[in-house]
Amino acid sequence: MWNRVVLFSALRHSALTARVHSVRLLPSAAMSTLLINQPKYAWLKELGLSEDNNGVYNGTWGGTGEVVTSYCPANNEPIARVRQVISLVFFWFLQIPAPKRGEIVRQIGDALRRKIKVLGSLVSLEMGKIYVEGVGEVQEYVDVCDYAVGLSRMIGGPVLPSERPGHALIEQWNPVGLVGIITAFNFPVAVYGWNNAIALICGNVCLWIVAEVLEQNNLPGAICSMTCGGADIGTAIAKDERVDLVSFTGSTHVGKQVALMVQERFGKHPLLELGGNNAIIVFEDADLNLVVPSALFASVGTAGQRCTTTRRLMLHESVHDEVVERLAKAYKQVRFGDPWDPSTLYGPLHTKQAVQQYLAAIEQAKQQGGTLVCGGKVMDRPGNYVEPTIFTGLAHDAPIVHTETFVPILYVIKFKTEEEAFAWNNEVKQGLSSSIFTKDMGRVFRWLGPKGSDCGIVNVNIPTSGAEIGGAFGGEKHTGGGRESGSDSWKQYMRRSTCTINYSKDLPLAQGIKFE
Repeated sequence: MWNRVVLFSALRHSALTARVHSVRLLPSAAMSTLLINQPKYAWLKELGLSEDNNGVYNGTWGGTGEVVTSYCPANNEPIARVRQVISLVFFWFLQIPAPKRGEIVRQIGDALRRKIKVLGSLVSLEMGKIYVEGVGEVQEYVDVCDYAVGLSRMIGGPVLPSERPGHALIEQWNPVGLVGIITAFNFPVAVYGWNNAIALICGNVCLWIVAEVLEQNNLPGAICSMTCGGADIGTAIAKDERVDLVSFTGSTHVGKQVALMVQERFGKHPLLELGGNNAIIVFEDADLNLVVPSALFASVGTAGQRCTTTRRLMLHESVHDEVVERLAKAYKQVRFGDPWDPSTLYGPLHTKQAVQQYLAAIEQAKQQGGTLVCGGKVMDRPGNYVEPTIFTGLAHDAPIVHTETFVPILYVIKFKTEEEAFAWNNEVKQGLSSSIFTKDMGRVFRWLGPKGSDCGIVNVNIPTSGAEIGGAFGGEKHTGGGRESGSDSWKQYMRRSTCTINYSKDLPLAQGIKFE
């Protein structure tokens, strides 16, 4: 029962100027007045919002630096209307050197800093995650802006030694063009920020689609144009040959459809960040004082609605019973309620459909031999609240254990040897995040090596969730293989050319070939 609102309207008063048109803040069905007129939500006005907020692209171009962003209804060729503006902006944007583009991204980060608390409140209001997580998500965007500013002075390819005299061999990196960013409900800010900040300093313009999260939204400047909607708009982005790179965050099922549509038009391989059936493995020598809070946060945080949520907890047989007992006690102490209450640790699921998926998974787990340790019921209170749940006794390869259900259900599995634990971690189709808890340094490096975890995120003595922006984020197998945020992820937003320059008066051929 979270009212859908506008996320980044605060930026309309930032250093980045933009003409903003029509976004309406819709009242909840159970409310007789708009939220913005209720004292509890008066902070919405700090974002520059009123009862009626403009935000629809009207087909005009306001000149350099003052660009109309756009929300276009699905029945009115949304992508085509946005492209008309973006195609002009892209060639204008290319004239700006990368360090200058970094300065623009720095200003975006500063604008976010000024409004971080109210934007965090807005994320909490829209998505239902607790307030501190909402603020933390905006902080991720701020952090990646800082990262991208430095990166704007570092991107580039090497100068390679040429085998031909009087020749230079270099790698040139250029922007791909238009980046279509399709984000998910659970991280509407952070995922966009990872893509947007780095794509911008690489010289790209962006088209952001947020499915089922925002009714209408605006970002200043057509370099960050906005279209909100569902599968019809996402399909238009994936199929359109003028969208040079598609970045999709969401389910494996939908990601597969996106990949096929992009491949069918020979587009650049899409940047996919899909599902994760993540495991924590706890060995007999683990520090249980680290294990219990780690497993609690990773399985219950964001009500189990993170792609890095721990869904499988593999416990060595010698510590199994003690960890289950301690974790069950910790689960019962989780404080649930209003996400804005500072004492709340656990909020609602996003939709009624998620509640039904939760109940269906509970029944399947019972039918497949699982023992319910705690939870398993819908809470008797308004909203989509369910009890965080623990099951034991299921086989490591039970169908429900191999199914990623985006809800707070944890399957505890008992193991005997390192070999079987590593194998069970890798046997699921997804390969996003994984963690072990151990003091054995030999085991640590086996875990990090080729016979260890096959995931994109491989942790030791920390949870599966909570990745930092400095490292590349993403996974293998059905997780999609894409990487966002740090490390060398910037390369995915650019195209590489191998360039040979002959500055001599001769024409030698490579490999010593003579053609005379």
